[in-house]
Amino acid sequence: MPPSLNELTRLFNGLTLVFKEVAATQRATSFQTTANDLQTLIKTTFISATDLTGLNRAHLPDSSPRDSASAGSASGSSSVVYFNQTGVVDTEVSLNDDINVSNVGDNGGVGVVDPQFGGDVRGEIDNAAAAVDVDVVQGEAKVPPVKRRKLRERKVPSTSFSRALGFAGLGAGLAWGTIQESTKRLVYGTPISKDQKSAVSPFLSDKNAERLALALCRMRGAALKLGQMLSIQDESLVPAPILAALDIVRQGADVMPRSQLNQVLEAELGPQWSSKLTSFDYEPLAAASIGQVHHAVTKDGLDVAMKIQYPGVADSIDSDIDNVKLILDYTNLLPEQMYIDSAIKVAKEELSRECDYELEATNQKRFRELLSNTEGCYVPMVIDDIRSKRVLTTELVSGVPIDKVASLDQETRNNVGRKLLHLTLLELFVFRFMQTDPNWGNFLYDENKRTINLIDFGAARDYPKRFVDDYLRMVLACANKDKEAVVEMSKRLGFLTGMESDIMLEAHVQAGFIVGLPFAEPGGYDFRSTNITHNVTNLGATMIKHRLTAPPEEAYSLHRKLSGAFLACIKVGAVVPCREMLLEVYEGYKFDEDIASLNS
Repeated sequence: MPPSLNELTRLFNGLTLVFKEVAATQRATSFQTTANDLQTLIKTTFISATDLTGLNRAHLPDSSPRDSASAGSASGSSSVVYFNQTGVVDTEVSLNDDINVSNVGDNGGVGVVDPQFGGDVRGEIDNAAAAVDVDVVQGEAKVPPVKRRKLRERKVPSTSFSRALGFAGLGAGLAWGTIQESTKRLVYGTPISKDQKSAVSPFLSDKNAERLALALCRMRGAALKLGQMLSIQDESLVPAPILAALDIVRQGADVMPRSQLNQVLEAELGPQWSSKLTSFDYEPLAAASIGQVHHAVTKDGLDVAMKIQYPGVADSIDSDIDNVKLILDYTNLLPEQMYIDSAIKVAKEELSRECDYELEATNQKRFRELLSNTEGCYVPMVIDDIRSKRVLTTELVSGVPIDKVASLDQETRNNVGRKLLHLTLLELFVFRFMQTDPNWGNFLYDENKRTINLIDFGAARDYPKRFVDDYLRMVLACANKDKEAVVEMSKRLGFLTGMESDIMLEAHVQAGFIVGLPFAEPGGYDFRSTNITHNVTNLGATMIKHRLTAPPEEAYSLHRKLSGAFLACIKVGAVVPCREMLLEVYEGYKFDEDIASLNS
C-alpha cells in the first residue's frame, strides 16, 4: 500500500529539518571551514546526487579500493610491522598463506588461518578485546561458515560538519528510496511478504535497508552502536529487511586508513608508542562502532588486542543520536508512546561512558577481580602501560561467540546457557555491577577450556541497592505469579504510577508472568521450545499505547542485558535449571531491612 500524502509530507518535513541542521552547523563553523571541508561538501553532494538518481544502488560491495600507501595485504604491501628495541621499524612482512586475514565476523571480528591451530581461526571482537575463534579442529568442522562483509578502508568523518553532511545524505537517500518503492507498488502492487511490516511500509524496502547499513558502517560512532544494539533483537521484533541490514552492521564498520590510525596512536600514546611493542598489525582484527581492534605483541612476548577509538566519535555522540532521532521521527518508525526522549537521554549517557577507555579499564579490572574465583568465566587482563582515554590494550583471548555454540552438542549448549544465566544473576543480585552490552561477540566460548571469555566492559554500570532489592522481589513475584506483589514492586521501581487503566495493569502483569516462566517451575527450562519473545511482543503494543510513564533509568540497560541473556539461551537451545538458580540467589540475599535488623 503506497504512503498517503500526509505520510510523504512528514517524511519531507523531516528531511528539511536534517538539511537545516546541516546549514546551522555550517554557519557555526563558517570561519573554521577549511579547503578539506569544501572538498568533503563537493564529494558528499555528488554522492548524494547520484544516490538520488539511483546511480548508487546502495549496494554493499565486498571490498573497496585502497590507497597504495595503506592498502595492507590487499595490495601486496605490508600489514604486520616489527620494531627494534627503540621502537623503530625493523622489518615488515606481508600477510601470506600462513597467516591470512579474511572477512569481518558477526561482531566485527575476522577470520585468521594460523597453522599452529591446524585450521580456521576466527577472531570475534566487539569493542574491548580481540579473540581467536577455532572453527575447525583436527579437520572436524565446528562452526559452519557464514557470509561476511570484507573490510573497507575509509576515513572516519571526524568533524561535526562532515558528520552532519553524512546524515543529510542518508536522509535524502531514504526519502528517494521510499518514493521509488511507492512508485513501484503503484505500478506493480504491494509485494507479498511474510513480514507484514516490510510489506506495508515502502520505507522498509530492501534497498533502503542496505542504504541504512552502508551509511552506518561509513559513519561509525553512536549511530552504528545503536544499529548494533538493534541487530541482536529477536526476529519477530524487527522487520526482515532491516534485520538483514543490521546483521551486516553487526559484522563491523569500515576501517581507518593507516595514516589516520597513526595520527590517533601518536596523539594518545606519544610519538614513541611503538617502543613497547615487538610488532603491530595494521590490518584490524575488528572494526566496530566506536573503535577498531588491532593485534600486537608486547616486548615481553604477550599477544594483546589494542582497541583504538575513532577520532571525533566521543565529541559527536549528542549530534549523532539527535540526527538518528530526527530521521526516525519523520519516517514514523517509532510510536509516540515509546518515550523516545528518555531512551535518547540514557543512550547518550551510556555511550559517553563507553567512549572513556580509562573508565572501561577500571571496569574490566573490577570484573576480573570479582570473577577471579568463578569457575568457567575469565576476564582478560588490562595492559596499563599501553593505554589512554582513547586507546585500550588487553590480553588476547580465544573462543567462539555465544551464538555459534548452537552448532555444538546439547551438553555443551546447556553448560553455556547455565553459565550465562548464573553470571547474569551474579552481576545483578550479588555484585550489583553489570556489563550491560549483551552482544553475543562479548561472550567467547573456549571449548578446550570449557570457559566463557568475557570482553568489552565499556557499558558496565552499578545499580543502587534499593533498586536491586525491589527488583529481586519483583522477579520472584513474576515467577510465582503473584499479581499483587508484581504491581506493588512495579510501583516502587517506577514502572507504574498507580493511575494506570485495568487494561494496562493486566498487560503489564501478564508480561511479567511470561518473562518469569523460566523461573516458575523446578527442573530444567527448555529454551528450545519457548515463545517468550513472541508473547511479550503481542502485549508490548498494548503497554506502549496505555502506559503513563517512561521506565526507570536503570531499566534500559538492565532489560537489554536480561533480554540478551534469554535470547542467547534461546539461540543456543539450552536447557537450564532457572528456578533453582534464582532461589539460591534469593535465599542468600541480604535485603536492606535484613541488614538493618542485624545491626539493631
